[in-house]
Amino acid sequence: MTQAAPEHARRVIDAVLREEQAKRRHLVVALSGAHAYGFPSPDSDMDLKAIHIAKAQSLLGLSALPTTSDRAEVIDGIEIDYTSNELGAALRGLLKGNGNYLERVLGKLQLLADPLLQELIPLVRQSLSKRYYHHYRGFARQQATELTKSPNPTAKNVLYVLRTALTGTRLLRTADLHVDLNDNLDEYGYPDARDLIVLKQAGERSVLDAAGLHHWQTRIQSAFEQLLDAFHNSPLPDEPPNAAALEAWLIDVRLRELR
Repeated sequence: MTQAAPEHARRVIDAVLREEQAKRRHLVVALSGAHAYGFPSPDSDMDLKAIHIAKAQSLLGLSALPTTSDRAEVIDGIEIDYTSNELGAALRGLLKGNGNYLERVLGKLQLLADPLLQELIPLVRQSLSKRYYHHYRGFARQQATELTKSPNPTAKNVLYVLRTALTGTRLLRTADLHVDLNDNLDEYGYPDARDLIVLKQAGERSVLDAAGLHHWQTRIQSAFEQLLDAFHNSPLPDEPPNAAALEAWLIDVRLRELR
């Protein structure tokens, strides 16, 4: 279990994982959200994002099983937000450039990992492509729009823009995934964002003053420019080069499940 979660929260998370693992076989469960991004506040929820492996026999029958399982509740004062997606859907998403699935597979804060994950990781690394630009740009733009439209713009809004844009920039430039914003601030010219992190750590809804909002609206534009430059100059291929290998691995996993 990661040290990012306080002891009481860790006990709650462990209990939730035991319950959910009894319902489905997880390939991986990762801690996401502010705890993974390096700026949790005392009232941050616990985002548990997973990929599970459906029983192969269930995929062959007539019943159409849901590919997503969600759970959101407060347990002993800890807000839990759990989502798990089935392996086949996750692999299709990875090939399309879905960073949510990528961060579950390659992220550092994995709470639970099946031995099969070690087979998948090199295949996912080999599948990296420029398609991830669209995911990270899209999510960062969404957060930037919320910052502009909100009557009470927060430090959290700005940090989510920077986290997403800089994660995407680093991925496109180096094929290296770092979701913790602290890992990317100095490299890409945002050491002053540590003041925002301090503000955010005081509370989820810590509001920016007018001067701070103006400053960061200007600064985040350069983050989008860096992201676009990383896309144009990325060493990654335009398309994932090993879709067939990922499909072959998935089929092999299904066959092993049947046996």
